[in-house]
Amino acid sequence: MIGHSKIDTELERLTSLTFAQESTPISKAEYAARIEKAQGLMQEQGIDALYLNAGTNLYYFTGTRWYASERMVGALLPANGSLVYISPFFEISTLKQFMAIEGDVKGWQEHECPYQLTADILRGLGIQKGTIAIDESSSFFISNGIRNAAPDHTYVDGKSITATCRMIKSDHEIALMQAAKNITLEVQKSAAAILHEGITTTEVASFINQAHIAAGAPKGNYFVIVLFGEATAYPHGVKDPQTLKKNDMVLIDTGCQVHDYISDITRSYVYGTPSDKQRSVWNHEKQAQKIAFNAAQLDTPCGIVDVAARDYLASVGYGPDYQVPGLPHRTGHGIGLDIHEWPYLVRSDQTPLKKGMCFSNEPMLCLYGEFGVRLEDHFYMTDQGPKWFTQPSPSIDQPF
Repeated sequence: MIGHSKIDTELERLTSLTFAQESTPISKAEYAARIEKAQGLMQEQGIDALYLNAGTNLYYFTGTRWYASERMVGALLPANGSLVYISPFFEISTLKQFMAIEGDVKGWQEHECPYQLTADILRGLGIQKGTIAIDESSSFFISNGIRNAAPDHTYVDGKSITATCRMIKSDHEIALMQAAKNITLEVQKSAAAILHEGITTTEVASFINQAHIAAGAPKGNYFVIVLFGEATAYPHGVKDPQTLKKNDMVLIDTGCQVHDYISDITRSYVYGTPSDKQRSVWNHEKQAQKIAFNAAQLDTPCGIVDVAARDYLASVGYGPDYQVPGLPHRTGHGIGLDIHEWPYLVRSDQTPLKKGMCFSNEPMLCLYGEFGVRLEDHFYMTDQGPKWFTQPSPSIDQPF
């Protein structure tokens, strides 16, 4: 299973997968329903308008793919009525090509102030002294610019609308993430299969990108982390690449996108024969992941999941808290259009677990100077409790 195959063989195997081909993108009707839900929340909270900045919030509600830059591009969504886009004049024709939800577009020339334009649009919508929610992902220069141009309004964090909508995934969203995760799990299997002594982390990362493309994710990796040996102890990697040696711990964390929804799976195993310590730490990691999963019950605060995993790890000698050897970060994160999104499996997050929420489960064990083990699978909440997107590793000897 580990180190038994060749690159060409694995790429050929992956091309036979149909997970992505069987998936359909989010429809215009679904975007419209999201806007309707957001406007209902705005009315309940006394919010007169929501500014959505270029990025995943704008995309989630309107289907408009646009990346944030130094030029303000976004949309104002009033609590009642149709949204209005804001764009540089020279981008309007292009922006319209990306819209799933069409709307009026107000443009600003390069020498003009887009924040003053925003203030003018609010007045045009009849919002003179309202409560304006600002997309939490907006850069400071945008939120500050709007505040200065329209100082008579009250400004609040848009997260109460954006995150409240986005944290509850529809069946369609869950299906898209399932497809992405199915692809990445197969890529993980192939990455393990092509390992050999002397291969570098850089070579494996390059293969993983090719593998995601072959398996049906045309953009390749959304991200990739490949670590060998001592480097596996550091959650997001180290500066220099490594070369694989016999009996090294291997950690591979990677993901892709299917219709913009993201996968994120980590596998840890030994290339060779695990030592007693490697086996023990791996088993502790697996048990912590299982305990976290079992703690994720409907209406339970998110933080309880993190506490359950951390308490177990402390009981077997790790930590306590964030100290290493142990778990130096939260147990998990929400996922969807962003790889990290609300809510989070960290003890300070008291958001109740609800049907449709999706999370990573990755209570990593870090032994600085030695090795680390991260087993990361994702689950989503159902009427019956948590359900795995991908099944966790059975054992250190059988990681798939």
